[in-house]
Amino acid sequence: MAKRQMKTMDGNQAAAHASYAYTDVAAIYPITPSSVMAEHTDEWATEGRKNIFGQTVQVTEMQSEAGAAGAVHGSLSAGALTTTYTASQGLLLMIPNIYKIAGEQLPAVINVSARAVATHALSIFGDHSDVYACRQTGAAMLCSSSVQEVMDLTPVSHLSALKGKVPFINFFDGFRTSHEIQKIESWDYEDLKDMADMDAIAAFRKNALNPNRPVERGSAQNPDIFFQAREASNPYYDALPGIVQEYMDKVNAKIGTDYKLFNYYGAADAETIIIAMGSVNDTIEETIDYLLKQGEKVGVVKVRLYRPFSAEALINAIPDSVKRIQVLDRTKEPGSLGEPLWLDVVAALKGSKFDAVPVFSGRYGLGSKDTTPAQIVATFKNTEKKRFTIGINDDVTHLSLDPGPAIVTTPEGTTNCKFWGLGADGTVGANKNSIKIIGDNTDLYAQAYFDYDSKKSGGITMSHLRFGKKPIKSTYLIRKANFVACHNPAYIRKYNMVQELVDGGTFLLNCTWSDAELEEHIPGQVKKYIHDHKINFYTIDGVKIGIATGMGPTRINTILQSAFFKLSAIIPEEQAIDLMKKAAEKTYGRKGEDVVKKNWAAIEEGAKNVHKVEVPASWADAKDEGLDYAVHTEGREDAIKFANTIQTAVSAQEGNNLPVSAFVDYVDGTTPVGTAAYEKRGVAVNMPIWNSDNCIQCGFCSYVCPHAVIRTVALTEDEANNAPEGMSILPMTGMPNYKFTVAVSALDCTGCGSCANVCPGKKGEKALVMESMPENVHRQKWFDYATATPEKAEVIAKFKETTVKGSQYKKPLLEFSGACAGCGETPYARLITQLFGDRMYIANATGCSSIWGNSSPSTPYTVNDKGHGPAWSNSLFEDNAEFGYGMFLANEAIRKGLRSKVEAIAENGSDELKAAAKEYLDTFTVGALNGTATDNLVAVLENLDTAEAKEILDNKEFLSKKSQWIFGGDGWAYDIGFGGLDHVIASGKDVNIMVFDTEVYSNTGGQSSKSTKTGAVAQFAAGGKDVKKKDLASIAMSYGYVYVAQIAMGADYNQTVKALAEAEAYPGPSLIIAYAPCIAHGIKKGMSKAMTEEKLAVEAGYWNNFRFNPDAENKFTLDSKTPTGDYQEFLKGEVRYSSLALKDPERAAELFVKNEADAKERFTYLERLVTLYSK
Repeated sequence: MAKRQMKTMDGNQAAAHASYAYTDVAAIYPITPSSVMAEHTDEWATEGRKNIFGQTVQVTEMQSEAGAAGAVHGSLSAGALTTTYTASQGLLLMIPNIYKIAGEQLPAVINVSARAVATHALSIFGDHSDVYACRQTGAAMLCSSSVQEVMDLTPVSHLSALKGKVPFINFFDGFRTSHEIQKIESWDYEDLKDMADMDAIAAFRKNALNPNRPVERGSAQNPDIFFQAREASNPYYDALPGIVQEYMDKVNAKIGTDYKLFNYYGAADAETIIIAMGSVNDTIEETIDYLLKQGEKVGVVKVRLYRPFSAEALINAIPDSVKRIQVLDRTKEPGSLGEPLWLDVVAALKGSKFDAVPVFSGRYGLGSKDTTPAQIVATFKNTEKKRFTIGINDDVTHLSLDPGPAIVTTPEGTTNCKFWGLGADGTVGANKNSIKIIGDNTDLYAQAYFDYDSKKSGGITMSHLRFGKKPIKSTYLIRKANFVACHNPAYIRKYNMVQELVDGGTFLLNCTWSDAELEEHIPGQVKKYIHDHKINFYTIDGVKIGIATGMGPTRINTILQSAFFKLSAIIPEEQAIDLMKKAAEKTYGRKGEDVVKKNWAAIEEGAKNVHKVEVPASWADAKDEGLDYAVHTEGREDAIKFANTIQTAVSAQEGNNLPVSAFVDYVDGTTPVGTAAYEKRGVAVNMPIWNSDNCIQCGFCSYVCPHAVIRTVALTEDEANNAPEGMSILPMTGMPNYKFTVAVSALDCTGCGSCANVCPGKKGEKALVMESMPENVHRQKWFDYATATPEKAEVIAKFKETTVKGSQYKKPLLEFSGACAGCGETPYARLITQLFGDRMYIANATGCSSIWGNSSPSTPYTVNDKGHGPAWSNSLFEDNAEFGYGMFLANEAIRKGLRSKVEAIAENGSDELKAAAKEYLDTFTVGALNGTATDNLVAVLENLDTAEAKEILDNKEFLSKKSQWIFGGDGWAYDIGFGGLDHVIASGKDVNIMVFDTEVYSNTGGQSSKSTKTGAVAQFAAGGKDVKKKDLASIAMSYGYVYVAQIAMGADYNQTVKALAEAEAYPGPSLIIAYAPCIAHGIKKGMSKAMTEEKLAVEAGYWNNFRFNPDAENKFTLDSKTPTGDYQEFLKGEVRYSSLALKDPERAAELFVKNEADAKERFTYLERLVTLYSK
């Protein structure tokens, strides 16, 4: 038997651990949720871990999944055992190469964290739609149902691929398995080596391309022989199930398991069985254990080898007693008679002893929809619906099964804990450490799963932790908990969390409130539940402790972690504190000793400062106050309807209860704009408080705000007089007929402090200071009043909308997004909407900017008083430039036809019509002027009662010149989307491309891109990036007819707005590359200083601001001054650089010198361009 260690890890790590052993080369590209596998592989290779051949894996990041698949194909062709990791659209981009790899009998292993494929909407969460799309590629497909199975069966994929000469898709459920942390048995590499067929490996290498024994591979074949050649592969697929079982048997012999192609679990005389694959099988097993005790005759067949599909093995796994079969598929195949697994099962049983057994087809779990034991019971009991769904209420086509009452099937003695946190507050990270501490230092089994929305940072997170004496198979969310912690006090009125506690459970609330203040802040229904169910209620002031220990008011994760260990008493307190400190050092060591010591202090104080609340007897009579969600009545009808029917339920974590009928109006993925304004999350600890005495009315605060929560507002005398009591108002400088105020939306603010950071104030005293949001929440009505007043055209005209100050009197048409506090991207996007938003199209690449731009249920892009605003859409990651280009072409084609009609109707029209038409045609390509000309033309046409006029008026919304924008990050622009971007700018068409350059793949977890600079540590560049940043701007400038600018708002407010205005006005393609600080950078000053970081980057010469305008007399303008800042000090101020200096000082010194030399060389090059293009 193999000697295996118990370790606590997630499914991605388990797959990476086993896969690493058999891998020479890994060609990778990041995509959620599979990226972590590649990140582990890169880290281990950097640390020197050896595979079974005694070598480190050679890891290379490609520009796309299609590129990674091509590299895998090439590497295998040349004789290296090659692996990749992917999911969803990434896997689909690999399909052409999978066909080739399979056709050439190459033993690739593609590890897949199975994820939904984007349809009407993006979903980063798990189902099987991606892997099912590959079922005819010729790749074998092996599925694991749990973290332990991923560890056990990944070697089977690698070894079977080698011996069977067929590539494998080794897959498991995205998130539910890939991100679930379990205490499992881990392989030793000696055991993995022992199972390897070295002769098969030698044969593979001998068959590789090599000039010493050359062959040609990959010919073009004609109709005479192609068919026959394809059929020649049949024997290999016929033999493969036997080979897979052979290696499963080797695994079984090593570790005492009983893995088969199809495993049966349940009653030997079962009458109803489920056939399924993936993580749902653990829930089914747990439910079967529960039902068997009640005398039910049920079972499950777990599908492991899906391709090739062995009918014989399936039939052998099914008990002869079966009378009804329910097949569960985690995908939807529209238009099919049934889903893929059902089709295979029906075909396999046809003509067998089970020919007459009815086989029902069920769908479940799309997009990681939770699948509970109650739903499984309903599946077993289903006798009527031949096609059905579980987990939803389908009141449209009536396919859903009623799950009935919830049941408890977790093993007796299991402790369930649930933690409610805010994305990026550290809650998830702390809980990952907690479960590893429990798993690795006790004899308990442990499980952790993290449920969060796609906003990630700034959204809500729910951590589900279970531990107990028996193995945990509960692959579903916790609904009844022994311990609940609320890390953000704003949540207490937003969610039903306390009600999930069992009688006598423990509730920990992080808040600043005294016992007396709890009376005011705790809603009545929570008070009553705490009293009636004898809940042990504790509070802790994490904000106070965070400030005292230097962690700050928002990083309260280790404080709350310490409090949890004290209250749960799973581990003796002294030991728990020691283990937490070690975990903190491992987690935060790369950020420096100071950060580690602050975390240690926070851990110590967290354990000391837990306060037990004595529950008053009066709470027994507390009245239900409901959740704090208003019924919306103000605004546009479509937005109100969406907010009340969809948004409120989703925001309250009740979205699972919405029926299918709620989405009939949104079936194509279209949602009303401007609904983020209804959210009012109230998550800020502190907010900016305006002291009007120190204000110079510069507008900088509004200009830099990432969430558009602070506004400079012009008021008339009457508006000022009618303002709410207490609202500060000043005479407007330069416009004596107007008043001025600064308004802040307390409930939309994230408390980043960027506004206070840039505020110049007067005589050293700032006009904005950060103070407690809850204590100032009454100021919300001031914001509501001020922003409800109309825009003042006279004020905008006076200060000019294309200036820093003037632009801020225009309503931002991007507001209250789910971006991170201090986000470096959104200030640029918000400013663009203030300048051009009423006539914008936006094509948005998948990534951070698409997630903060449109994460259900909130839409932050909004409209002006006329109902005009950005028309926004997202296609994919890789095709965004082409997608935006297509929008432009559609507009161009339609407008071209309308122009001909206007010319024709004006030819014999009145003088008034001719004048209006002339104005329209003269400004046809000038967006800033054509809108007014269009309005004038429409007004004239509306007075004409002719068929020609009506035809134009029927399409009047297409008449005016629109502003086409293409938004995306550096991962898109520099890497996966570069080919499309290059083609679009080369077209010469009038499109505007905005690149939010964070120098890293921000949304997928901080992977290196071609924008990443030398020496920066990122995922896939664990040892610091070796090569310099790609010069995207120079590539674009080489065309000579593309407007190109690099901007950094914090370094030069004026240059930013000037570049944007010039780019949009330029009648050809424009490319703006904007420096955007990101939480992935690890800015030591904090994200409140994002604008300062941009300023320092330019002063040091790390980033350069410039503009290349082909229409200008002097085409190239270098806006950055000669660098004067300390370059190396700038690098040390960010963890992405400083962490390398801690880990490998010599390498860091070498790479940082190279980084600075590259920057100096680039500035010299830019200076030469000034000379080259000067007149």
